[in-house]
Amino acid sequence: MATTLPPPVQHEEEERERLHDGNGGGGFRGLVPETGDLRAVADPKGEPVRTGIWVGLAAITMTFAALTSALYVREGSGYSDWTHITLPPVLLFNTLALIASSVTLELARHRVADSMRGQQRDRAPAMLWLNATLLLGLVFVAGQYVAWLQLRAQGLYLPTNPNSSFFYLLTGVHAVHVLGGLGGLTRVIVKFRSAASSTLVLPLRRSTVDATSYYWHFMGALWVYLLFVLWLKL
Repeated sequence: MATTLPPPVQHEEEERERLHDGNGGGGFRGLVPETGDLRAVADPKGEPVRTGIWVGLAAITMTFAALTSALYVREGSGYSDWTHITLPPVLLFNTLALIASSVTLELARHRVADSMRGQQRDRAPAMLWLNATLLLGLVFVAGQYVAWLQLRAQGLYLPTNPNSSFFYLLTGVHAVHVLGGLGGLTRVIVKFRSAASSTLVLPLRRSTVDATSYYWHFMGALWVYLLFVLWLKL
């Protein structure tokens, strides 16, 4: 004789309630922490941000590879207008400032990470190193302007000869990219400072800090490469 079982009505109702209140992954209540603090939300877009920064750095690499290749080709063309110039001494100071900024940014990045994990409540050390990085970046850009003034004092302008043209071009394009990095640092500083006083501010993502640091370190390494090329060929 066949036996029929009653439908599991109670279990189905419990499952619907579980999905509705967000405990099973459905609804909207599971998207916000119980405290209502949006800063506690995980970073679901970390990988796309990191992928994007690597694509951007690859594009910048190709740009400067093309520029330096043009320099090598022009220098080896044999024209008599290729006259070597004396690089401004301030470039060495600028290089030290940019290298030091990479060190301070790494110190800041580790302290920001500790603060985001709740291991460090005092944000002052992280802010100190972030501001130091921003200041050193501004010193580098100002130093590049001083280098252009020193070159002008030698009577060397953009159209004077191919050597001075390449100097202004390479250092100018690099300075523009450094200014972009300063904008990214400013954004990190503002969001990190604001997140400490308001739960309504969108959280500072760890991926944003990492992407900014990757970009900044790349600018430092790129400048060392450019300085070597300029010293060797100009």
